[in-house]
Amino acid sequence: FFFPFISQQQGCPYLRCDSSVDGTIYKYHARTLNGSSTVNFSDYTGKSVLFVNVATHLTVWSLSSELNALHEEMKPFGLTVLGFPCNQFGKQEPGQKHEILPGLMHVRPGNGFVPNFLLFEKGDVNGKDEQEVFTFLKNSCPPVGDSFGSPTGRLFWEPMKTSDIKWNFEKFLVGPDGKPVMRWHPSVNISEIRADIHKYLLQLYTQEAFN
Repeated sequence: FFFPFISQQQGCPYLRCDSSVDGTIYKYHARTLNGSSTVNFSDYTGKSVLFVNVATHLTVWSLSSELNALHEEMKPFGLTVLGFPCNQFGKQEPGQKHEILPGLMHVRPGNGFVPNFLLFEKGDVNGKDEQEVFTFLKNSCPPVGDSFGSPTGRLFWEPMKTSDIKWNFEKFLVGPDGKPVMRWHPSVNISEIRADIHKYLLQLYTQEAFN
């Protein structure tokens, strides 16, 4: 069933996705960052998956490190984080595929940073050339708001839709059945997302224990 948006001020910073939507992520796939292999999302059957559109040249450079920490903590409980570099928001992922990992390692966050989650080829998450899995995710969850994370002129796709991803680091949680569960605005802190995911995973384990 479907829950409307509850504001962050009311204690719930996420939107609940529509579980009655047709299909799952398992019919989709993507190529890894270096283009050497294709990953079928059916490989994640039975796991909870966090989809994140990422970028390197951010003012808030700690986001990639926070995702690393989240993945490290939650991976033993069945969570997998997947990152999708995108250059549609403020041109903050301008590098070629071979430049993205060195950018993370030496620039932002720097200090030898290496993501512990899988990165995929750079691509679009909005507009006419958006990746199909993001079309599915957006169709499964209500929009996180009406406004985008930047003034006009720093958003690079057409046509624009209310359901579109608003800025870098918007997040979608998909359950172990391949159905989207939650969607977070890019501005929501990782600490809050961690708490939401922890609660969700605890509910899953509780249900399994009584089944």
